[in-house]
Amino acid sequence: MEKAIFRQKVLLEHLQPTSCFSHQLTHEESSSISPSICLAGDSAAYQRTAAFGDDVVIVGAYRTAICKSKRGGFKNTLADDLLAPVLKALIDKTNINPSEVGDIVVGTVVAPGSQRATECRMAAFYAGFPETVPIRTVNRQCSSGLQAVADVAACIKAGFYDIGIGAGLESMTTNSNVSIQQANPRVDSFPQARDCLLPMGITSENVAERYGVTRQEQDQAAVMSHKRAAAATASGKFKDEIIPVFTKIKDPQNGEEKPVTVSVDDGIRPSTNLTDLAKLKPAFKKDGTTTAGNASQISDGAGAVLLMKRSLAMEKGLPILGIFRSFSVAGVDPAVMGIGPAVAIPAAAKSAGLGVDDIDLFEINEAFASQYVYCCKKLELDMEKVNVNGGAMALGHPLGATGARCVATLLHEMKRRGRDCRFGVISMCIGSGMGAAGVFERGDSTDDLCNARPVSKVNLLSKDVK
Repeated sequence: MEKAIFRQKVLLEHLQPTSCFSHQLTHEESSSISPSICLAGDSAAYQRTAAFGDDVVIVGAYRTAICKSKRGGFKNTLADDLLAPVLKALIDKTNINPSEVGDIVVGTVVAPGSQRATECRMAAFYAGFPETVPIRTVNRQCSSGLQAVADVAACIKAGFYDIGIGAGLESMTTNSNVSIQQANPRVDSFPQARDCLLPMGITSENVAERYGVTRQEQDQAAVMSHKRAAAATASGKFKDEIIPVFTKIKDPQNGEEKPVTVSVDDGIRPSTNLTDLAKLKPAFKKDGTTTAGNASQISDGAGAVLLMKRSLAMEKGLPILGIFRSFSVAGVDPAVMGIGPAVAIPAAAKSAGLGVDDIDLFEINEAFASQYVYCCKKLELDMEKVNVNGGAMALGHPLGATGARCVATLLHEMKRRGRDCRFGVISMCIGSGMGAAGVFERGDSTDDLCNARPVSKVNLLSKDVK
């Protein structure tokens, strides 16, 4: 640490301005580390503050396998038994004192709020957290897991506590009803309010029709998702992020329970191909293009992310997996809710002092192939940087857990890629017409001399220089 501070001190002295006011500084002021913000201003450099130790960092991010609802490995597993293993993993793998955790926030969607809040509290006890550690749930539909992480990061930044957990949980086997049972008749007088009630599949069809996304493009995206997820599984990429769950499977014939360990995503179909997908009938509209093959799978799963101040992580000697840089939520037309990432991603990147072109890796939730294809085309993304290990069409989409799952998948992949991957984005569309996005930086990148990126024309050292 002392060497790093000395190195920064030397560099800052080299960069000390020679303007007319520099002679007014005392010797002590001129030799101390400057607290000013880097104002390079262009997207080639990431703005930093001197509050290095106040960065909110991720020191652990894990998930369960994602399993097919009602048919997969978790069909007989209760929601609290899904959450407990990933919470416990954060304790076991980081050796933190669980009593130091200031709060646990769990993103969850389809279960009744009070029921799920109680189940999450029970799961925390199963995992070994004492009664002094509080817990709450948050619901921003498909972004709930990411929202939980963002909420914890914001609370740490605000000084409410120094350590927190953002998690996500969904058992769509147990809770599958996501529609409003009785709508207010007033919605008929407010078209956009009425569109909030559209089935998600219909919004997918609206995106495809309005923005010209073809059936073939959607099926091609689904094939790519399955192929990449299958390759990632075969190569063992997911082993770093998946926590095995010891549970049971009940035989539907005789009711006999059999103990099992679930550690592999069971929705991936390696043999998925365009010929077979083309045979599937539209699922939501007679002449539509959205099918069971090019939409996300209904799934069960959980994930958890441990966040803390950088200074505390360094004090504890914990490896830093990632740095939370920014978060943004944007509203869009509910009738085409799937376009949300196309709006949220640029906003989150701008908030982090970056451009979309500065992002090295993307995890964009594949709620439907139509919206996924549109968002990638709208942002002109390099598909070699997007969902490199597959997405929700192959892995599944346990609504409240997806955001936390994506954090684990993104940060572990960024760690594997090292210096070639500095910034990553997680994004998803949100029912009723929103999009959310978060920007993360690779955890060990802060000392890299890699701020500079190629630019076509350079007239000045930076945009500040006159």
